[in-house]
Amino acid sequence: MDINNVSKDDLKELIQEAFNDVLTKRKDILEDAVSEALLDIKFGLAMEEADNGEYATEKSVMDKLKT
Repeated sequence: MDINNVSKDDLKELIQEAFNDVLTKRKDILEDAVSEALLDIKFGLAMEEADNGEYATEKSVMDKLKT
């Protein structure tokens, strides 16, 4: 396959093969990505639930983080 004449379908197939190969050999990458995404979703939902329209002072945030 000439690198200058790669068709869109050939490129798509190569990318799919590479992606499948990585996910097959390194399942931890996908697991970490999904885990981080779920944590981000939970964090966002917690922030929405606690949002009362008022701002917190820097001191109150730091005090909460220290406990």
